[in-house]
Amino acid sequence: MKIGFYAGSFDPFTNGHLHVVKKSSKLFDKVIIGIGINSNKSRRFETEDMKIAIEKVLAREGLNNVSVITYSNLSIDIAKECNSTVFIRGIRNGIDYDYEENIALINEELSGLDTIYVRSGKWGAVSSSMVVEFVKFGKDVSKLVPPEIYDLIR
Repeated sequence: MKIGFYAGSFDPFTNGHLHVVKKSSKLFDKVIIGIGINSNKSRRFETEDMKIAIEKVLAREGLNNVSVITYSNLSIDIAKECNSTVFIRGIRNGIDYDYEENIALINEELSGLDTIYVRSGKWGAVSSSMVVEFVKFGKDVSKLVPPEIYDLIR
């Protein structure tokens, strides 16, 4: 079974993330979205609330081969525990690629798992940070995030 592990903070989960998940769900038998909990960083939205909202998105989209977990250890360790065969990383542009490629090299050395990159398509200009900034200043972000996420963050 081919299992892809898509790690991130997803704080919040955007339409770009959803695009990557949809594409990945066609490439793998199973996709695991891993919401990483970093004790050194503060989250803008509660992890469990985001997990539940993402699960609602997946249900609405009929993405039955995708699940969501939370974890606080290293991504390479949890990916191996989940029997993942590859890391999935979404990229928006060349800057993302350069950043992700450095991480992929280390991850492969430490875990033996390869990384594939999935373009975020037309959502390449959208970042979680941008969404948060727009929300902070009262802008409508309903076109940038799935409806279930919009309900959570507004």
